Amino acid sequence: MAHIIDGKAISAQIREEVKTAVAARVTNGHRAPYLAVVLVGDDPASASYVRGKAKASAEVGIESDTLTYDASISEQELLDIIRRLNDDDNVDGILVQLPLPDHIDDRKVIDTIDPAKDVDCFHPASVGNLVIGLDGFKPATPAGIVELIQRSGIETSGAHCVIIGRSNIVGKPLANLMLKRGIDATVTVCHSRTKDLPALARQADILVAAIGRANFVTADLVKPGAVVIDVGINRVEDATRERGYRLVGDVDFDAVEPIASHITPVPGGVGPMTIAVLLQNTLMAARST
Repeated sequence: MAHIIDGKAISAQIREEVKTAVAARVTNGHRAPYLAVVLVGDDPASASYVRGKAKASAEVGIESDTLTYDASISEQELLDIIRRLNDDDNVDGILVQLPLPDHIDDRKVIDTIDPAKDVDCFHPASVGNLVIGLDGFKPATPAGIVELIQRSGIETSGAHCVIIGRSNIVGKPLANLMLKRGIDATVTVCHSRTKDLPALARQADILVAAIGRANFVTADLVKPGAVVIDVGINRVEDATRERGYRLVGDVDFDAVEPIASHITPVPGGVGPMTIAVLLQNTLMAARST
């Protein structure tokens, strides 16, 4: 039976570390880190994510404000707001909640954020630093995965890490993190056009599922003793639940758990780590000023 990697517990450790560091910073006469969160429109999921980020920030002593704008805001108006936040020395981190309304180009908005305040690590300069191995902000979900692996005592040096999914948010940045010196994994990235994906998956010492398809990774894709990290969050119909659905990952947990050495649950695995890394990045931004 696999060891269940508890993302809630590990994220709580990181939050406590950030809280201690923020308190020490304030005790030494520095102001608390400040995060500006920009929310456009009234998408319920986005609003929920933003509330979670604000709550977590407050719990560790990071000050934050949610700047809320109507979905009708023009692209130019939003870019001007970002530029004002860039120029404000009291703002350490800027986070624009995605997705944005269709008439606004996400890429233009991200590219306008000052890389020194890009706590989401989406700016091309941040991505470039990651690719060439320079220190800087960490992409939240991929870095959270690395924290889960390392804090669970899993050996990464020389391990074959197979990532199913090549998104700019998880797959690609995670590949770069796992290749970094000190982590030293050998990485294979698979996607929808990969030939004989099951055979590659079965080679993995560390298998990461980030493809967005419920229960895609079944037992026949997993090598006995592999570490399995499930990034997926999918809704499946469930008439027995009051809300009519339940959340499952990209991994068939019940089938895979008996043969893996470690596995993350959904929910409660990778999910809580994303905000924990965002808090780390906000503290890093404040320290650089």
